[in-house]
Amino acid sequence: MVDNHHSDRTESKPLTTELEVLAPEATAENTGLSSESTPNPQHETAQSEPVESPVAVATEVEAEPVAEEADYDAADFAEALANFEREQKAESDAAQSLTAEETIVTGTVIKITDKHVVVDIGLKSEGLIPLDQVLDINGAPKFQPGEQVEVVVEREEQEGGYLVSYEKALRHKVWDKLEAAANEKVPVKGMVLSRVKGGLTVDIGIKAFLPGSQVEIRPVRNLDGYIGTEIEVRVIKLNKKRGNVVISRKELLEEEQNEKKTVTLSTLEEGSILTGTVKNLTDYGAFVDMGGLDGLLHITDMSWGRLTHPRDLVNVGDEIQVKVLKFDKDKQRVSLGFKQLTPDPWLDATERYPIGAQVRGRVLSVTDYGAFVELEQGIEGLVHVSEMTWSKRMKHPSKLVKPGDEVDTIILSVNPNDRRISLGMKQLQENPWEQLEDKYPAGAVVEGRVRNLTDFGAFIEIEDGIDGLVHVSNLSWTKRIKHPSEVLKKGEKVKAVVLGVEPENRRLSLGVKQLQPDVWDTFFAQHRIGDVVKGKVLRTAQFGAFIEIAEGVEGLCHVSEAVDENNVPVTLNVGDEHEFRIVKMNQDEKKVGLSIRAVGEEASRAEVESYKDRDHKGSSSSSSSSTTLGDLINWKRSEFGE
Repeated sequence: MVDNHHSDRTESKPLTTELEVLAPEATAENTGLSSESTPNPQHETAQSEPVESPVAVATEVEAEPVAEEADYDAADFAEALANFEREQKAESDAAQSLTAEETIVTGTVIKITDKHVVVDIGLKSEGLIPLDQVLDINGAPKFQPGEQVEVVVEREEQEGGYLVSYEKALRHKVWDKLEAAANEKVPVKGMVLSRVKGGLTVDIGIKAFLPGSQVEIRPVRNLDGYIGTEIEVRVIKLNKKRGNVVISRKELLEEEQNEKKTVTLSTLEEGSILTGTVKNLTDYGAFVDMGGLDGLLHITDMSWGRLTHPRDLVNVGDEIQVKVLKFDKDKQRVSLGFKQLTPDPWLDATERYPIGAQVRGRVLSVTDYGAFVELEQGIEGLVHVSEMTWSKRMKHPSKLVKPGDEVDTIILSVNPNDRRISLGMKQLQENPWEQLEDKYPAGAVVEGRVRNLTDFGAFIEIEDGIDGLVHVSNLSWTKRIKHPSEVLKKGEKVKAVVLGVEPENRRLSLGVKQLQPDVWDTFFAQHRIGDVVKGKVLRTAQFGAFIEIAEGVEGLCHVSEAVDENNVPVTLNVGDEHEFRIVKMNQDEKKVGLSIRAVGEEASRAEVESYKDRDHKGSSSSSSSSTTLGDLINWKRSEFGE
C-alpha cells in the first residue's frame, strides 16, 4: 500500500507488531474489510483510537531502511491483516479448546527455572509446569531440556504464557485404569512420596492419599519409615471432578491375613511345631504371627532360665520356631512355647551337678539375702548370704559380688522338683573355725573388742570373722547382771576366758567372771554344815527369804526354819541381819540352806550342858538324871541376875 502523504516511499514491514499504525486514509479505504473480518480485540482498540501524530509515525517509517521488495498495495495490506487476525483467533480458539476439554498435548522441555518447567506446547507462548509437579522422591526434576512431556493446558497467565499441568495429564492417562481397579478391586502398586497431614502421599501414576489408619492393620505411630518404599494398595475412593484418589493398604493386608488364617486354622493343633514371625513385644511376652493368626509366647515359656524382658531373646521381625501349647478354636486363641523345643535341663540336674562339685557361673542378680548365679542356660542357683563368707561382718551381698561377675561355687544341694540349687562360696576358702579349737583351747585367756551388746550377753571379736559370746551369767560372780551394758561398753577391749568351742555350729563361748576365783568355791572350802554365819536379808518370798552370807553367795532360809527357840516365827525384812546355821550345802548346784531354829536349839543344848557341869562341881552326890527343868530355869535366872 502506498502512503498518500509519502508517495515515494513503500511499506516494507509486515503488520505483525502493535507498533505499526495505519494511516487515516488507509483506514477509511478499508472500512469494508474491517467489517467483513473478525479482528483481534486489541487491534480493534488500536483502530478506534485516534492517531495523535501522523507525522511522528511517518518519521518512524522514514527512519527505517527502504525494502527492495515490491510495494504492497491496499489489497495486499487488507489480505495480510485478515490473515493475521485469523491466526490470532485460531490460536485463541485452540487454547480455549484445550483448556475447556483438558486435552492432553505433548510438549518439549525448553528450560527449568526455580519455579517452573518451561515447555513448548506448539502455541504462540510457552507452557509453564509448576516445578513441584515434576520432582521425584529425591527432589530432582523428572525431565531435562529436550525431553518430551505430556501436559494439560489450564489457563493463560496474565504475565504471559500458559499454565499447564503435568499431574492432570497423568490423571487423565491413568484415570480409566484406576476406575477399573476400583470397580474390580484389583490392587495397584505405588511409591510412597511424602508424609502429609493425616497420612501419606503415594504415587500410583498420579498422587493419591493414603490415610494413616489405612496403612497397617494395627495403628502406626511413625509413618516416616514408609517414605521411599513401594507398596501395594487398593483404590477405595475416586472423585474425577476434583481429581482426588483415596487408597488403602489395610484392606489388602486384612484379606491376606484372613486367607492365611483360614489355612492356619485348618492345620493348627496342640503339640504342632510352626514357624512364625515376631510381630510385637510386651513386658509379659511376644506376639507371633503364624500365618494370619497371632499367638502369645509368654515370657515364662520363652526360656528355661530367667528373662527380664522378651527382647533379651527375640526382636520384632525375627522368624522363630514355636510349639503350640494350647489352642482355643472358638476364641481363636493360641498359647505358644519356645523353651519346650529343648529338653528341660532340670531333668538330669542331679547327675550333672553332684553335691560338692565345684562349678563356675555368672551372677544374674543380687538381693538382700544372697546372689543368683546362672550355671547354664535355664539352670541357676542361689548363694545365700550366710554361704558367701565365714565372716559375720558382711552387711550386704553386693559388697562381695555384682551382676555379671564370674564366680566359683560349690554345690550344696539340688532340688529338681522345686528347681532349686543351693550354692556356697565360703567353702572354697579356709574355714577359720576348724582350727579354732586347737588355737583357743578351753581355759585360754583371750582379748578382743566388744562388737555388740544384747539382752542375753555380749559379742567379743577375738580375730577377723571370729566372735565369741559372753553370756550375761558369765559376767560376774557376785552381782546379779540384768544387761551386759551394766558391765561392758561397745567398742572397749576386754579379756575373757574360753569356755568352749563348737566349730560345727560356729560358736565360741567366753566368760569374764572366770578371770576371778569363784566365790562359791571359796565359801564351800571354808564352811561346813552346822556352822553359824551372819547374814543379811536380800529379798523375800512366800516360801522363805534369800540371805547374803558372803559377797556373791546367797542362802535360802525356808519359812519353816525362820522361828526362834520357842517356835515363834521370826519376821525377816529386807536389810535385817540375823545369825543362821548352815543346815544344807550343795556345791554342784551352788545352794546353801539356812536356819534360825537350829541356832536356838543349839543354844539350849549348850545351856543344859553348862548347868550340868556347874552342878556337878557343887555337889558330887548329885546326879544329872535328877536335874529338873525347874532347876535349869532357876539357874538361868540366877545367871542373868533376875
